Amino acid sequence: MNAHEYYAYLSAAREQLWNFLRALPAEDLGRDLMPEGDRFHNIKDLLLHIADVEDHWVHTIARGDGVDRDGQYAHDWVLPHAEQYDLGWIIAYGREVGARTHTFLSSEPDLHRSVKLVQDDPHSDTVTLDQLMWHVMTHEVRHTAQIALMIRQLGHTPPWLDYMRFTRPQVTAAQSGGLEPEADPSEHDEP
Repeated sequence: MNAHEYYAYLSAAREQLWNFLRALPAEDLGRDLMPEGDRFHNIKDLLLHIADVEDHWVHTIARGDGVDRDGQYAHDWVLPHAEQYDLGWIIAYGREVGARTHTFLSSEPDLHRSVKLVQDDPHSDTVTLDQLMWHVMTHEVRHTAQIALMIRQLGHTPPWLDYMRFTRPQVTAAQSGGLEPEADPSEHDEP
């Protein structure tokens, strides 16, 4: 699997999660479920953090073109206190970040190129763009699992966001009686 394919899955799962969260009571989304947490206490905090991390690593660090937080999406990314923001605002920010990432990946960037982790440090460690993408995507999966747990703590059943829900099944030779699945007739050229 490649980063572009996996990001497509994450984008679809993210939309499903956002749609589900829109149906929950607004007060649930900002409820402090981790009072001992240093930075993130509620579902909105984690949603905002997921978008921030992708924006930072993919757009600010790898591309040098982050979403303008001084304008429409200004917020404190260290201690977000996201309960103060409307869910629609958080989703709009996440959509803009996601659309930029999708466009970037669709441009087929060189995933083997080196990316400095600290731009203004000449001795900064570097990773490949592919490693950076996998870091961002794994980060989102981990926090989405936390959000699913929080949804359960609030007494709701979270949506099923597993990869297998979004992937297209492949017919195996055993399932087709040992025969290779037929090719799409539209793929054959007429003489």
